[in-house]
Amino acid sequence: MAKEPLRTDYAGELSAARIGDTVRLAGWVAKRRDHGGVVFVDLRDVKGIVQVVIDPDAIPAAHELRMEYCISVVGEVRARMDGTENPDMPTGAVEVGVAEVTILSASDPLPFMIDDRADTEELIRLEYRYLDFRRPPMAAALRARGAAVHAMRTTMAEAGFLEVETPTLIASTPEGARDMLVPSRLRQGDFYALPQSPQLFKQLLMVGGVDRYYQIARCYRDEDFRSDRQLEFTQLDIEGSFWTAADVQAMIEKAVAASVKAVRGVELPIPLPKLTYAEAMDRFGSDKPDLRFGMEIVDVSSVFAGTEFKGFGGALESGGVVRGINAGALGFSRSGLDGLVSDAQALGAKGLAWLVLEEDGTWRSPIAKFLSEAELAGLVERFDARPGDTVLLVADMAKVAGAVLGPIRLQLGKPEGHEHLAFTWVTDFPVFDVHDDGSLAPAHHPFTQPVSLDDMVERPETAIAQAYDLVLNGSELGSGSVRIHDPEVQAKVFEVLGISHEEAQSRFGWFIKALRYGTPPHAGFAVGVDRLLAILLERDSIRDVIPFPKTQRGIDPLTASPTRVTDLQLRELGIDLRPEVKARLTEQAPGD
Repeated sequence: MAKEPLRTDYAGELSAARIGDTVRLAGWVAKRRDHGGVVFVDLRDVKGIVQVVIDPDAIPAAHELRMEYCISVVGEVRARMDGTENPDMPTGAVEVGVAEVTILSASDPLPFMIDDRADTEELIRLEYRYLDFRRPPMAAALRARGAAVHAMRTTMAEAGFLEVETPTLIASTPEGARDMLVPSRLRQGDFYALPQSPQLFKQLLMVGGVDRYYQIARCYRDEDFRSDRQLEFTQLDIEGSFWTAADVQAMIEKAVAASVKAVRGVELPIPLPKLTYAEAMDRFGSDKPDLRFGMEIVDVSSVFAGTEFKGFGGALESGGVVRGINAGALGFSRSGLDGLVSDAQALGAKGLAWLVLEEDGTWRSPIAKFLSEAELAGLVERFDARPGDTVLLVADMAKVAGAVLGPIRLQLGKPEGHEHLAFTWVTDFPVFDVHDDGSLAPAHHPFTQPVSLDDMVERPETAIAQAYDLVLNGSELGSGSVRIHDPEVQAKVFEVLGISHEEAQSRFGWFIKALRYGTPPHAGFAVGVDRLLAILLERDSIRDVIPFPKTQRGIDPLTASPTRVTDLQLRELGIDLRPEVKARLTEQAPGD
């Protein structure tokens, strides 16, 4: 005999059109109100909430119901009595008169309230993440994440991309962050690494003739935590053969626009604007500029050419610059302005000059008396200053000026929330980052095609890469590049980086060999799904859009990982802990 279904309708979808219908609902007790002769229950399911009304004399189970009990009810949809409608609920015009209640599962007392009003400590929410999923913010995040990923997959499929899974256990390769290592039991002393990205494998797919690849890829990086970083994260990873940077950018724009439409319900105007790396650094002091507000950095070195003010003249004579921002009408007191000077010094500046334009057109500043009338007038013109505006100036090397003014610009100008979406491409990155000791490191990764091979060999410090980032509201969503497909060019990059032929063969021999079999030109990109969702949903941290994240200490309160393992497990892997580590573990309780 066929059993009755546990549910015929969703609670949140009932409306006045269903009045008179008998329905079977299943969900959780969101609220229970006992009014003596009648019990009111707000029944919640994935679609929403509806009020159900139970006569406890006819249905004694009504007395047993508590918060978050999982129940099934059968009853008739009816109109609420006049004056009791709830216009704030989609189902507020109706209720269900219950004829039958089944308790499917009881609930222990709750560690926190399942609503969007309770301010619960994050550690508790993560320990009981399964309950957190029932709260409106996390439920909305899960739905949005599913919608965004579905939109990405649909876009890729419609464009002829092939979804291919790449390995999780791979060889350790340098890609900018510390690898997450996995010891091998069968080959004691050898280790796998979890992929920082599918970089080399997607390039191998291009070698293999896969025209267009994509993957919703899990990636792992053993790096310090921030609000936008986790040990493991998800990205939309794509690669295409015979592609230029423009081809990649156009495809990513379509995928991101589809995700914005799925989550925000708005059309994203494409193509997106572009800035070169040099422009971004000069105008915003950052390679991930926040374009939701102006306050651009202005070079006023020419205003102070030949100045008698030593604070500026000395910097210019040493090959430096004088740059600044118009911070607008801050209204800061003297102590507030001096606080900005301290902030600038903490960022590496020798100092910060501030000037406030008064109503009479004069500048109020400790340095005003050292500047000529022409120089003061030049500041008004270059910064388009209005009475009340505060101009902040740094005189130093260009790199230092940008590193100081960029963060101060964000500190003073960044708007609250993420309502406005300001996307931009940043292109033409350097091939290499130059460290203080003069050594070089790949700015993206060592498989990025330089614009000019000759420049890369002869002038590596200034060589430009065919690399590009996508930035949203001051956050880097992802990076990509045209890849090196010529093994000779790849060898030159290794040579400039100081990687010997023997080391290159040891670490990348399997990949370099593949490049020698008719590799097509190819290019790709990866979009951080977690970062994109956090901004679209106006969340402060990617932890609020990842189903099961780690804390900022790398701990999962739900499963209490990372955990200790037994001595037997370590012996099987050929691992022995250092004496100081053993001593510390002996003193600590598990999970400390």
